[in-house]
Amino acid sequence: MAEAQAKFLQGNLFRHVTVMSMTASVGMMTLFLVDLVDMLFISMLGKEELAAAVGYAGAILFFTTSFGIGVAISAGALVARALGAGDRQMAERRAATSLLYGFLFAVVFAAVVWVNLRSLASLMGASGVTLDLTVGYLQIIIPSLPLLLLGMVGGAILRAHGDARRAMMSTIAGAVVNAVLDPILIFGLDMELSGAAVASVCARGAIAFVALYPLVRVHKALAKPTPAQFRLDFAAIVAIAGPAILTQLATPIGQAYVTRSMAEFGEDAVAGMAIVGRLTPVAFGVLFALSGAVGPIIGQNFGANQQTRVRDAFRAGLVFAAAWVVFAAIVLFFLRGPVVGMFGAEGSAITLIYLFCGPLALLYYFNGVIFVANAAFNNLGHPFYSTLINWGRNTLGIVPLVWLGAHFWGASGVLIGQAAGGVVFAGVAFALSQRVMAHQTPVTPEPFARQGRLHALLHMRR
Repeated sequence: MAEAQAKFLQGNLFRHVTVMSMTASVGMMTLFLVDLVDMLFISMLGKEELAAAVGYAGAILFFTTSFGIGVAISAGALVARALGAGDRQMAERRAATSLLYGFLFAVVFAAVVWVNLRSLASLMGASGVTLDLTVGYLQIIIPSLPLLLLGMVGGAILRAHGDARRAMMSTIAGAVVNAVLDPILIFGLDMELSGAAVASVCARGAIAFVALYPLVRVHKALAKPTPAQFRLDFAAIVAIAGPAILTQLATPIGQAYVTRSMAEFGEDAVAGMAIVGRLTPVAFGVLFALSGAVGPIIGQNFGANQQTRVRDAFRAGLVFAAAWVVFAAIVLFFLRGPVVGMFGAEGSAITLIYLFCGPLALLYYFNGVIFVANAAFNNLGHPFYSTLINWGRNTLGIVPLVWLGAHFWGASGVLIGQAAGGVVFAGVAFALSQRVMAHQTPVTPEPFARQGRLHALLHMRR
């Protein structure tokens, strides 16, 4: 017997947000913590170019992972909305078609990225030995993107069912596999950076398996679609996934500009940025999880036409974000010295770590506002608003401000400019989200009425 279908239609919303965010973030932060340990192991090898290569590779991996996040957002929104409307059959069908389309998209996308790795790494600013190391590292990891996507979409569907615990276990499984294999491959087999890449591939396989198993055996959440249904669902999936992917791709493109700007200040600065890049998701992984946590809550209540609970869920997300950022900023401030010592940071890297673990950490709240607003847009039928906000934040909110920051304050100014852009666009996202929630209209399970009529016509023809 499947578990409860729409658990967010009643009960305390702040509690729902907290439980969903914390359980989802445990898995995410465990995975990010392993990435941080990866960086520590690589730093222990004593080769500066290895740490810099991880920094360049991270920007490209962020790019590919963002593609998976976009598909996962679509799957979660469609399944949550169908469950909220009480249409279990549609929820099962769309879960299956989302996984199938996501896998196919990921195969094509991974192939395109793989054949262009050297050009992409060069565009980031990598050169010489560092460029070769970056490309070699990514050539091992990129082909595993379809596995990662299955895990991400599977986790999103689990969260749409309110099963944050099992979604959390999938990422924990990946983190455990990575943590066990890292020292064996990096040091035991002397594979260095290649060993870290192989460990990551194995971790992605574990995430996919542990996410998909409960969908099939516990929730029985997948229904085999007919060819006609497979074609029919394409429009619904792409209607959300297309804008969501474009939304997510904005972040790595903005990060690519930041990486290239930082490269002008030497490999010390790039290594420092790589360390900050690993610290960020560990400290603020709860905020990353917040978007995926608030989305199903909003989606189910929107599907059930409970508009007041939609607005209350949004506010609960903002309050939760503020509380977490203050807590994380205090912890980072007191740990900044040990972090510098642990990574053996030098020169510009020390300055960047101290800056991030100081005032810049508090500004991360504004990214939290954007995350919650984007979750609302994606689940309320306005995914292109997320696209506009993210592209604005990662172009107008990064390029001129990072350039000015670098001009006046050097490497530190790059991080300052990046953070400042978040403040501006958080205000825009908040204002736009209030307008969207004030003009909500009742929905049907299908995103378009004509799509429902088409489904009926296809059914009669069969």
